[in-house]
Amino acid sequence: MTLLDASQTKPLEGGPSFSLGNRLARIAWMAAWLVLARFTPPPLHGWRRLVLRMFGARVGKGARVHASVAIWWPGNLELGEYALVGPGARIYNQGHIAIGARSVISQRAHLCASTHDIHDPDFQLVFRPIAIGKQCWVAAEAFVGPGVTMGDRAVLGARGVLFEDAEADGVYSGNPARLIKQRNLRPGRQAG
Repeated sequence: MTLLDASQTKPLEGGPSFSLGNRLARIAWMAAWLVLARFTPPPLHGWRRLVLRMFGARVGKGARVHASVAIWWPGNLELGEYALVGPGARIYNQGHIAIGARSVISQRAHLCASTHDIHDPDFQLVFRPIAIGKQCWVAAEAFVGPGVTMGDRAVLGARGVLFEDAEADGVYSGNPARLIKQRNLRPGRQAG
């Protein structure tokens, strides 16, 4: 996905950040999700996996994405085996977002993999990929910001706001999120 030069297209004046082809592909994606997946009952995760794969998402075995999830572009999404994206979550993946195996993105959580260059008078859009490790949990209504990496088994508490990397097994809370303790999973519960 190629960004257009903001100094040429002037997005602050209503110009596009992406090519016409990209915008048309995203319209097709939104229409397909609305018609084929948005109103499907909760158990039809396999069908929604198929729809996501049709638009370029890399989706692992058993991954579950709820019908009410908003995904900006599936081609920038990678879901590990048995990952779960809960109801109402927003995957704003102009930049790439990878969610590891057995990780949970809870209801109404928001992952945002882009930002703007605040030093640029034209406010150029910038991709900043997000990497969520294995067996992580992004709790209800939490926000993971551009460029963040969450180490395996890290937790971001409900409504937490994470703008810096989270260490493996760390439990984070607050706005901005801070490390509050270690997760310490019981033996036999770690992701493979």
